[in-house]
Amino acid sequence: MKFAGKVAVVTGGSRDIGRAICVKLASEGAHVVVNYNSNEKDADATLAEIETVGGKGIKVKADVTKAADVDALMAATREAFGDAIHILVNNAGGLVARKTLEEMDEEFFNYVMQLNTTSTFLACKAAVPFMCEGSAIVNLASLAGRDGGGGGAIAYATSKGAVMTMTRGLAKELGPKGIRVNALCPGMIATSFHDKFTPDTARENVANSTPLRRQGKAEEAADLVAYLASEEASFLTGNNVDINGGLAYS
Repeated sequence: MKFAGKVAVVTGGSRDIGRAICVKLASEGAHVVVNYNSNEKDADATLAEIETVGGKGIKVKADVTKAADVDALMAATREAFGDAIHILVNNAGGLVARKTLEEMDEEFFNYVMQLNTTSTFLACKAAVPFMCEGSAIVNLASLAGRDGGGGGAIAYATSKGAVMTMTRGLAKELGPKGIRVNALCPGMIATSFHDKFTPDTARENVANSTPLRRQGKAEEAADLVAYLASEEASFLTGNNVDINGGLAYS
């Protein structure tokens, strides 16, 4: 129970990797705030899994691209579990759609940046005043932030590259306060993200090109988040950690 007595906020926690993170942290004793925006049913399912592993959590609706909503999310967290926030996981984000440079307009590009990068900034800004020494922030970047992503993922890859750079900058700024900041760079993880945006043949090709010859699991990403948030990683900060089965190396 490495997170007993600690409070964790997980943005985009209602499904896939976000849900796995919520359940993993709860299984290790954390009180978990499951943030969602559009699908309350999925958030309820996450809470049910948290209860199954003996954990405690609440759900909070918030659009994390909006400062007022993020402030309300942190306020709800403190009202439920006290003033301290020990773990922030910035998982909310998405590809939105695959569009080439020719197909993109300014509105689309800006929205993807807001969804993936601005949301991370806003959540960190709102949570850090309530984070004490020994707290941790874990961001969700992507392999796309390293290699530019697949076809039609320019905006997404750019936004995740920005998250990687923000992670390094935050680590430098918050390190003297005893707050660590790291990020994951997942490769092909079997989630509804790829169910929606990646053809089966492409997924098979990626899996077959990976040394481990498979896609990753949401639970494997959650295990890494839990490690980075724990005292076991107490001298790790500013890292963008690859989790891709050996598909690519930093």
